[in-house]
Amino acid sequence: MSVDRPVWERRLLTPTIHLPHWSPDAPDRLVTVSNESGAAQAVAWDRATGVRRRITDEPIGVTIATVDRRGERVLWFRDDSGDESGRWMATPFDGGEPEPLLPGVPDGWPSGLAVGPTLVAAAIADRSGFAVYVSEEGGPAKEVHRDVDMLVLGTFESELEGFELGALSSDEALLCIDTAQAGDNIHRALLVVDPRTGEVAGTLADGPKNSVTAIAWSPVPGDERLLLCHERENLTRPAIWNPATGSRVDLAFDLPGEVVPLDWWPDARSILVLHRFLGRDELLRYDLATSGTLEIPGVRGQVFGARVRPEGRVWYRVERGERASRILDDRGEEILVPEPGEGVVEGAPYRSWTFVNPAGDRVHGFVVTPEGPGPFPTYLKVHGGPSWLYGDGWWPDVQMLVDHGFAVGMVNYRGSTGYGREWRDHIIGDIGFPEVEDVVAGLDDLVARGIADPARVVIGGWSWGGYTTLLAAGLHPDRFVAAVAGVPVGDYTQAYDEEAPSLQAYDRSLLGGTIHEVPELVRERNPITYIDRVKIPILFLVGEHDTRCPPDQAMAYVNALRARGGIAELYTYGAGHSSHVIEEELRQWRAVLDFLLRHVPR
Repeated sequence: MSVDRPVWERRLLTPTIHLPHWSPDAPDRLVTVSNESGAAQAVAWDRATGVRRRITDEPIGVTIATVDRRGERVLWFRDDSGDESGRWMATPFDGGEPEPLLPGVPDGWPSGLAVGPTLVAAAIADRSGFAVYVSEEGGPAKEVHRDVDMLVLGTFESELEGFELGALSSDEALLCIDTAQAGDNIHRALLVVDPRTGEVAGTLADGPKNSVTAIAWSPVPGDERLLLCHERENLTRPAIWNPATGSRVDLAFDLPGEVVPLDWWPDARSILVLHRFLGRDELLRYDLATSGTLEIPGVRGQVFGARVRPEGRVWYRVERGERASRILDDRGEEILVPEPGEGVVEGAPYRSWTFVNPAGDRVHGFVVTPEGPGPFPTYLKVHGGPSWLYGDGWWPDVQMLVDHGFAVGMVNYRGSTGYGREWRDHIIGDIGFPEVEDVVAGLDDLVARGIADPARVVIGGWSWGGYTTLLAAGLHPDRFVAAVAGVPVGDYTQAYDEEAPSLQAYDRSLLGGTIHEVPELVRERNPITYIDRVKIPILFLVGEHDTRCPPDQAMAYVNALRARGGIAELYTYGAGHSSHVIEEELRQWRAVLDFLLRHVPR
């Protein structure tokens, strides 16, 4: 790294370390994912000796890693091409050659891992559906459950970072699987089985349009209570369920916003919860006997993972719009500091922002502006998902834009998480139009406030944000001077058949059927339908091995736009939905910045 690099590049070069995983049996042997080496890789950390050792050296990086129950092996997912399919691997904690964790299990897309003293369970998807495999004492894995719809172990790939290992009860007698509820992959149910036989031991569903999600079993041996979250009251709330007795207790919180359970204290008398309101988080300790709460001090911004250590301390990863992520404990002490470098960890702060859309809904988001008076050239940064949100979190690209004089608006449109089930589910059977309507309403509000210059507005986003960007470029051709579409859905019809199984399952529930069963809805909400109306230059960034937003359908849009005389600039890269190599990320953002400086009037 060189101090001669621009400040925005040095922000992107600032290393990120994910919240470590540990085992109750070996709490000082931890595993994390860090990009200190220049790419995201699995790292083993022996806290007793202070030694940190990089375990993997994968060309495209590693995004999922944990440790086994005895602290002897690092467990990580190998994806050779970036298409997100592959196999679980195990490498000795102290170093050595990796071996397949579950020999005989076919390669596929990971959907959760659970690790106990003697058992390992993994959910894997392939083109025929989803299956759960279990191995005992390192023996051959066997399939214990299968479904055409989604199966998930633990809170895998939640917006709170990574995955938890809580799908196996502490005595390994029970395994909890998140399943589709009557074929609905958005509103989920719980299935508890004997992990050795697959025999059903309990089920829990809250009925149509209500989801339940497993978080973790009680850590106390013999205590078969399961911590979960539900949305029967619209806003997410914690509950505790005992599948053996059928008893369930929904925990009440007189708080605005969502309350998401994260973990138990070791004695199972308290739980750790995240309170999220208007894109900002706090952590609370909730006493199950008294219903009292105690705030974990020092949490400000957006939390990306929090867990309770065996000795009762809380570790969490937090970031703010103006401050890169850190791993702290409940005393505010930094736990795992990145290796020294020349990165820049600070930038412009975010301001909370609300406005009213044409439907009369109050929409929330964040806005960031350069110093001085407006109006500014403005970049509408549209989030992906769509079940996701922009919180008060660190985005180096936002700071890059502000450095170059842009205001940035981030709208948590209808379909976003964090504002209740009804807000998230608004787009079921009604995709695309509500998101675009909310983003454009946000633009109108920024213009009215004197922040946005209406003649210098760019819209941009990745994944579902790329889909929304292309749809907006066709529906509102006169509102923008340029667009940035990262790994977008350009032709929904072509995308579906090439998607990963989890995306196909999600699309079926979002659309009300496969694309072949609802062709009129897909045609109406497909960006390529409106391509003849597009007037602005668009930069496309496409991953060659992407299975979330496959490259062929994005290229179909690019080629169709060029055939009509439109400006479609293209950047491709040899990975999947995202790159986890810092220099590749830098190349992408240089391409974005160059595009903006050429096409946005200064």
